[in-house]
Order: sequence, then structure tokens, then C-alpha cells
Amino acid sequence: MLQVVQVLAAPMPGEVTGFIGGYVYGIVIGIILSTIGLTIGSWMAFSLARFFGRPFVEKFIKKETMDKYDYLLHHKGAFLVFLLFLTPGFPKDSLCYILGLGHLSTKEFLAISTVGRFVGTVLLTLGGSYIYNHQYRRFFVLFGIAIIAVFLSMIYRDKIERVFKKMYRRIKKQR
Repeated sequence: MLQVVQVLAAPMPGEVTGFIGGYVYGIVIGIILSTIGLTIGSWMAFSLARFFGRPFVEKFIKKETMDKYDYLLHHKGAFLVFLLFLTPGFPKDSLCYILGLGHLSTKEFLAISTVGRFVGTVLLTLGGSYIYNHQYRRFFVLFGIAIIAVFLSMIYRDKIERVFKKMYRRIKKQR
């Protein structure tokens, strides 16, 4: 339930809730519960946006953010969206609302968001489980890898977004 609320209202970063899942429930149950919670929360955000429209979404998401990712709404860029869900540090909860305004079907959205979030869910759950079981060396190796991934995604975020926009323009011209 905490994962569902975290996606919808973001009272705390999703990284914290994923870590807590691993700490409290262990690896397997933590991954299962986090994935279920994230999937339900993502679906609810997507559905709320689809039902209530842009004015509703703009109450939660800044206009600048909406404008920045507007290109995602004008085509079925499923692969691009999947890459965004895979990108560490990307605001995935906001993305769920934004995508609810676009052309992805609910089935496409659920498949993309669930699979895209899965890698992060596994890593966070492992981290929580490692701390609970006093496996500090494993935790710090995992943490180091995650920090490097986040750091690289932050450095290249603008370049990645430019590539996505160029791909979008090419797809749009081909239509």
C-alpha cells in the first residue's frame, strides 16, 4: 500500500519505499510486493490522468515538466518510454501521470512501466535485504554501482532527452 500511495502522492521518494520492502520482507516477497504496489499506483496515476485530463495533471506536475515531456504524448513511443522507466533518477511517478494524457493503451503502459521499473525495484529490495542481514559489503558494492548509474544518467540526461526528441521528429516525419 505504501508503494501505491508513494506513486500517487509521493510523500517520500520511491527509492525509500523499495529499500524498506527489502528490509522488512526480504528479497523475494519485497520484490513481489513492491512490484505489485508500483504497478497498481502507476496504473492509478495513469488512469486518473486519462479520466480527468490535463488540468488535473497540472495540479500535480509543474507546467515546465509537462512541456518538457510533451513530445511523449504525441506518439506511441513505447521504446522511448521504456528507456525512461529504466533510467535511474528519472521522475517515473510524474511520468505515469503524463503518459495518461497520451496515446499508449493501458495494456502497453502497464507492460512498459512494470518491466521498466523492475530493475530498480530489484536493486532497491536487494539493498534493503543486505542491510537487514548485515551484508554490508554487498550493500556497498550495490550502492556504488547504483551511484555510478545515477551519476551517469544525470550527466547524460540532456543528451538522452535530445536523442529521444530527434527520434520522435523522425518518426513524425515518416507518418
